[in-house]
Amino acid sequence: MEVTYQRCAGLDVHKKELTACVMVSTSEAGVHKEIRSFGTMTQDLLELADWLEGQGVSHVAMESTGVYWKPIYNLLEERFELLLVNAQHIKAVPGRKTDVKDAEWIADLLRHGLLRASLVPDKTQRELRELTRYRTSLVREWAAEVNRLQKTLEVARGDSPRRGANIKLGSVASDVMGVSGHLMLKAIIAGQDDPSVLADLAQRQLRDKLPELMKALQGRLGPHQRFMLAQQLEHIEFLDGVIAQLSQEIAERLRPFEEDLERLDGIPGVGRTTAEVILAELGTDMSRFPTPAHAASWAGMAPGNNESAGKRKSAKVRKGSPWLRNALTESGKAAGKKKDSHLSSKYRRIKARRGGKKAGIAVGHTILLIAYDILLYKRPYKELGDTYYDQRRREARCQHLTKELRRLGYEPNLTPVGAAA
Repeated sequence: MEVTYQRCAGLDVHKKELTACVMVSTSEAGVHKEIRSFGTMTQDLLELADWLEGQGVSHVAMESTGVYWKPIYNLLEERFELLLVNAQHIKAVPGRKTDVKDAEWIADLLRHGLLRASLVPDKTQRELRELTRYRTSLVREWAAEVNRLQKTLEVARGDSPRRGANIKLGSVASDVMGVSGHLMLKAIIAGQDDPSVLADLAQRQLRDKLPELMKALQGRLGPHQRFMLAQQLEHIEFLDGVIAQLSQEIAERLRPFEEDLERLDGIPGVGRTTAEVILAELGTDMSRFPTPAHAASWAGMAPGNNESAGKRKSAKVRKGSPWLRNALTESGKAAGKKKDSHLSSKYRRIKARRGGKKAGIAVGHTILLIAYDILLYKRPYKELGDTYYDQRRREARCQHLTKELRRLGYEPNLTPVGAAA
């Protein structure tokens, strides 16, 4: 088999140590192998880099093992051509499973050019990804803590319902953590029990619901529940501050791409936060994806192909990038609520046949294709209207409606609007 790289190395990476195998082609059409083990501390990795450089290695391949590959990649990327490879693509032959054999197998596959590198963005984008992913994790934690707070307000404690708080603030106020809800929670924690006094803290439109608020705020709070509410509210306020600081740092790093963010923000269902996630995960250079379909497949937003003997089996979406996929799916659901939008009409059409979850994924897939086009050609989003799909298939639509009317016992006479009688 033809040798692609004369001097290369394969790394089998673990948490505390790694095994490196260097393969060097000799003049006698053979190969010289040398194997060494290293720790994963910074000093150990610097010694690994010096050893590989001393062997004249030009290309290094490793599996994408958890997060353990990241510090190794960061230290070696400036000195070698690195290939991060999906572990499923390089499974060793059964019966040869040791760290040494794994490193040899990786090096041998790399030597003959049989490995396909995974997409690893540059350092700047990787740092941006870490920030947006951390913010997403904190937003989820914020939502979970708000749910705990509402549970503390409502759910009975102990064996008797009389010991429960039973404060139904969330049944009247759409946002418990809004201005009005925050004032009421502060007062409740301070010891205020009078429903009329608490309801009078409502602001703006919520004051129209004072009678309902007084009923919802009548409950029994024990000392331990007030203590829990105080801790939960303090945690939520802390998370608010951290999320705001993260958003400010992300905005500062994305300042050079402000025009791209504004264009993405114009897509129905895509807000500023989602636009930042798209740029962090997808990047701005679309040349890395040959077609929009490649980008959708990489993101895990495209159905798979699983067909055998003429039978089509499950075609679930791939794992892809869970951070980008979740953001796009939520945007797809949000787009379904927009009026007079091509994406909303698509969402409703698919939801009627296959349910809201699949409709969200399908519209999220469309949003990704639109984002690809926007980032590639640097042009804004163009709204096609909610009748775009029907206009494209007008004839088929007319035939379908005619058939439905005949099934109901009517003989339709289709006359275009404005035509002579």
